[in-house]
Amino acid sequence: MPLHDTQPLIYAVALTDVSAGTFMRGTTGVSGETAMNSRVEWPKTGFSHRIHAWMLAHLNARYERLVADRKRAMLANLRGCVVEIGPGTGPNLPYYPKEIRWIGVEPNRYMMPYVKRAAEQFGLTVDVRPGLAEEIPVAQNSADAVVSTLVLCSVSDPERVLREVLRVLKPGGRFLFIEHVAAPRGSRLRRVQDWLRPLWTKIGDGCHPNRETWQYIESAGFASVQIEHFRLPLGPVSTQIAGTASK
Repeated sequence: MPLHDTQPLIYAVALTDVSAGTFMRGTTGVSGETAMNSRVEWPKTGFSHRIHAWMLAHLNARYERLVADRKRAMLANLRGCVVEIGPGTGPNLPYYPKEIRWIGVEPNRYMMPYVKRAAEQFGLTVDVRPGLAEEIPVAQNSADAVVSTLVLCSVSDPERVLREVLRVLKPGGRFLFIEHVAAPRGSRLRRVQDWLRPLWTKIGDGCHPNRETWQYIESAGFASVQIEHFRLPLGPVSTQIAGTASK
């Protein structure tokens, strides 16, 4: 199947730790360049990650069209400090209000030129911090919202990531997400996902097409969780969830 038809950011990256002092504070449209040219510790810097960034930037338009209304409804009214884990090339930036304080935690340095370009285009102030989501480089109880779109499929430890989300959220803060997930057990699509997983994970930067992500979110310890299951015409990753979990 053509990549652009079946893999909506299935190369979405996992996130984890950076040591104190390595992350960058940016201003409108320049943090990507600053980070690219500074001595910071990027978890992912190999040639495959350069290719990954290019593919996300150029082969994901169909998926973005399919979820545009959902993203607009989810992100347009956010306020305060918003942390996005795995922002990739910045496809969510057009939907955020310009007055928010946006912090992106990203492991792949080659995403930065795309984030910089998007920030400049949409007039956003961005603060890009290299790292992975298992240890988000943000202070405890400091974020009004944490956003994840097609990231939890790829992280090495979803439970740890969600503990970190809860740590950085303020009391009453919200975790907002859109993720592709496993099809129902016993279904034909689930059998396809299970069969594809070993290769898919290897070529998709850790992505699991058969991960039951909603179960991790429901059991993470949020005060309330709202999840909608839906489908998109995207082959092996057609089963999706969207929702909000409040601390």
